[in-house]
Formats: sequence, structure tokens, C-alpha cells
Amino acid sequence: MVTILVAEDDAQILRLIQRRLETAGYLVTPFEDGNEALACALEQRPDLLLLDIMLPGASGLEICRQVKQAYGDATPPVILISARGQQADIAAGLEAGADDYIIKPFSLHLLLERIQAVL
Repeated sequence: MVTILVAEDDAQILRLIQRRLETAGYLVTPFEDGNEALACALEQRPDLLLLDIMLPGASGLEICRQVKQAYGDATPPVILISARGQQADIAAGLEAGADDYIIKPFSLHLLLERIQAVL
């Protein structure tokens, strides 16, 4: 079963994403704190990371950078999600090593399509 680490500080959005991904057959490991998500990502190596950029503790960008550094060529795909949709924000996410960047608000259908595309 594919494991997806989801880090999102908004509990309601986190629950919505978790339910939709579990319904689609994914195993979800949810976090509201960036430091906890980073520790889990480095310890357990999920199949994909779905990271909000604005998190308490480590930001999604920092988690992405550290995971990419730790795993090198074996890094799982990373999708960043953020309400920050300026070109500079997207560029910063991709420069941090993200495989995709989704701007909030987004549809759960679009999220699933993007996840399937990077897996």
C-alpha cells in the first residue's frame, strides 16, 4: 500500500485530505506540525510527501530540502500545497526540490490526479 505523509496545519483541511486519500486506497500519515512531519519523513521514508508550506516548526520548504538532502536520488516525490500562488513562491518551492506545487484552494480531484502523476 502506498504511504503518503500529509503535513497541513489546518485540521479541517487535513481531515478532508486524509479521508479522500484513504478512500482512494492510500495509507495516510497526518501531521499538523512540521518538526514532527520531518522526523517521520526521515525515519520512515513515505512513498510521497504532501506538504503545506506554512507549518508550525519546520516549513514545508525546509522539510522538502532536508528530505531531498537525506535521500538523494531515492527521495520520494514531494508535492507542496500553499495559498501563496505568486510565481516567486512557486519557483521557491520547485527550487527546494518539490516535484509539484498546488495552489489553495484546490479540488480533491485535482489533488488525486497530481498525486497519481508523480507516483
